[in-house]
Amino acid sequence: MAATDFKDYYAILGLNKTATSDEIKKTFRKLARKYHPDMNPGNKEAEARFKEVNEAYEVLSDPEKRKKYDQYGQYWKQAATTPGGWPGGGSTNVDFGGVDFSEYGSFDEFINALLGRAGSNPGSGRNAKWNYSNYRTSSGGPAGFGGFEDFAGYENRSAGTSLDTEVAISLTLGEAFRGTSKRVATGEVSIPAGVKTGSKIRIKGKGQVDPYTKQQGDLYLKLEVLPHAFFQFEGENLVCEVPITPDEAVLGASIEVPVPEGTITVKVPAGIRSGQSLRLRGKGWPKPKKNERTDLLVKIAIVPPKELTPIERESYEKIQANRTFNPRSNLNQMML
Repeated sequence: MAATDFKDYYAILGLNKTATSDEIKKTFRKLARKYHPDMNPGNKEAEARFKEVNEAYEVLSDPEKRKKYDQYGQYWKQAATTPGGWPGGGSTNVDFGGVDFSEYGSFDEFINALLGRAGSNPGSGRNAKWNYSNYRTSSGGPAGFGGFEDFAGYENRSAGTSLDTEVAISLTLGEAFRGTSKRVATGEVSIPAGVKTGSKIRIKGKGQVDPYTKQQGDLYLKLEVLPHAFFQFEGENLVCEVPITPDEAVLGASIEVPVPEGTITVKVPAGIRSGQSLRLRGKGWPKPKKNERTDLLVKIAIVPPKELTPIERESYEKIQANRTFNPRSNLNQMML
């Protein structure tokens, strides 16, 4: 990665390096909501910022990635994707983007030499074992130094064997609701409808290859569903908040309510209170491997108008003057 390609993830989120994980999460949610494509239809600049914010959060929210990022800066991806080995081992000098890594025994040695630190010892890496043929670019050729970016986000895991690999994938709520396909280093992968944050998908035989036994591990997709501006999760169900006017609350009404696939007409009963919920059965989240959906809970918020026409004001004044209902009548004797 060239220095000009380096992204300051802390600056993207507007944070400093001392930010806590909670501060990072809170800031990400705020920015993700602000720049979400659903909130900025057709705005390419907002879309680009949304992707940057998501990329920054993906790294800084992961303790191991953040540690590598803080330690190695613009070379963090190369350090994160070469666990337990170092390119350029053996008697063959391999061209990794014009850098002869065979002179270094570890990534630390390379960084020390690059920054002029004490302790760098070029030459110690010539006996290191490294099967560079297993790491190839998406075009199929041997990876150069820049080719390591194809493996951004990957880490070794002990999810069965040391050859298993895990990659984090972020999805919009719409992608998770409908299902989608995503491109990873091993190719295209399909993600079924109904996944949620924390869901894992196992893809057999797509992990790392042991250069000696030729055994291949599995690929695990760790999924995160990004926050949405309108729909949220409440347990297994979806929940949203819909505003109604005072007259709709008193008299009842038929209103249009958004659901994941569009809008439907919902009857609001007369006398509903702010904070009450209407349950729309089968209009929530898809149940994986089942042709069913959870419920959508529509929370009602009674919103008075900020500005009134003369006729509206006159009508409300008449209601106030003739109203017999007192919702605070039972508070008259309330005391400690």
